[in-house]
Amino acid sequence: MRALLQRVSEAAVRVDGEVVGQIDAGLLVLVGIEEADTIEDIDWLARKLVNLRVFNDEQGVMNRSVLDVGGGVLAVSQFTLHASCRKGNRPSYSRAAKGAVSEPMYQQFCRTVGQLLDRPVAQGRFGADMKVSLVNDGPVTIWLDSKQPE
Repeated sequence: MRALLQRVSEAAVRVDGEVVGQIDAGLLVLVGIEEADTIEDIDWLARKLVNLRVFNDEQGVMNRSVLDVGGGVLAVSQFTLHASCRKGNRPSYSRAAKGAVSEPMYQQFCRTVGQLLDRPVAQGRFGADMKVSLVNDGPVTIWLDSKQPE
């Protein structure tokens, strides 16, 4: 399971011109799921996400988590995070889980993050053509992969 998270001062997802998810300050999280992912991957990624210290404290040091600062989380499903570009110039998405597998896992990820935060997670719309807008704060952009926990 992979996630690309960005610390934002605001973010929103639109589908057909309608805002379907938005947050003020917090984390925009693009989430990619592969066939081999399990509930353990969801739990690891959710816990890492809510506890990752990427928000500034009073001294301007990144020492606070989204949980600490009461920030929002906007999760957007993103199968292209599992693109392989090893051969040729057209990415292969064969590692990305099909919708029947990835949608329930994405929903479980959002529920798990929401439970850890004790507040709902804003979401994009799974499988839709989404327009994502954000104001990256910092910028702070971090890559997480449950198969390579660093």
